Amino acid sequence: MAKASGEALNQTVGTLILGLGAVLALNHRWDITIGTLTAFALILVTTYKPVKTLTTSYTSIMESIAGAERLFQVLDMEEEPADRPHAQTMDGLSHSIRFHDVHFDYGEGEILTGIDLEVQPGEVIAFVGRTGTGKSTLMDLLLRFHDPTSGSIEIDGIDLRDIQRNSFLDHVAVVTQEPFLFDETIAENIRYGMRDASDEEVRAAAAAASADEFIDQLPEGYATPVGEFGLRLSGGQRQRITIARAILCNPAILVFDEATSALDAKTERAVQVAIEALRGQRTIFLIAHRLTTIRHADRIVVLDEGRIAEIGDHETLMSRPGIYHELIGSNVS
Repeated sequence: MAKASGEALNQTVGTLILGLGAVLALNHRWDITIGTLTAFALILVTTYKPVKTLTTSYTSIMESIAGAERLFQVLDMEEEPADRPHAQTMDGLSHSIRFHDVHFDYGEGEILTGIDLEVQPGEVIAFVGRTGTGKSTLMDLLLRFHDPTSGSIEIDGIDLRDIQRNSFLDHVAVVTQEPFLFDETIAENIRYGMRDASDEEVRAAAAAASADEFIDQLPEGYATPVGEFGLRLSGGQRQRITIARAILCNPAILVFDEATSALDAKTERAVQVAIEALRGQRTIFLIAHRLTTIRHADRIVVLDEGRIAEIGDHETLMSRPGIYHELIGSNVS
């Protein structure tokens, strides 16, 4: 609207100037002749558009510079850690996942210091602690978004850096706080975890994630379109579909990173049922603040300033004073 108004104003001013010039030329004022007026009009017509383009291009140039800066920031990001020469494939998890004296920093001081932890297949391990204690960073190291500054993470005794990253990730599934769904049907969103899965396998995964109870109530069932980003479904429904997708991958390791933090109590219980159903079948890592999500974990690892401060089950940790007792008592859970 403003652009159109400015254009109309420019045309009006130009017309008035030419009109005034014509009056002055006809009355032989200011030595203005018809030839002078004609030359002025030609110059005005031929230079108006280039000058206008030049003046308005400044904004576009500034916007382009800002976009280019963001693009180069992405291009300058470090690549994902490369596989070591002769890295081997992973067939599954048989013995343990071991964090051995793991240290990590981003170049501005250590985030994790001396993490020692051994996890057995089928265990449910919860990580808790105040914000910034390194919980998500520890999982990032497990997923090999970064490599430890020192120390190692071992899968069945093999350094994770000696395992082909893509092969390892084939055995891992992650459920985050913000579930992402495609603008497809419920079945296709679940099947994205394994593209050649049969309808029976999709339904089994949905049942394991406690998603079948609401899917069966929908008029179109598994053929229900979820809409862009899954907006036709509630947050809890979207979360359970992403859990079903993760289960369908049949991973050896499942990571739930604040997967229930944005859910209401009823929906959280449904998700908790899904997690409980997987107990013993998958090695599960939980990052959470809510007591209902972590209290049934086999072990709860309490991080403080990048170190393991406490470790034990819920009853053991609550029976003695400590950080976990403070977190639960202050309703951080």
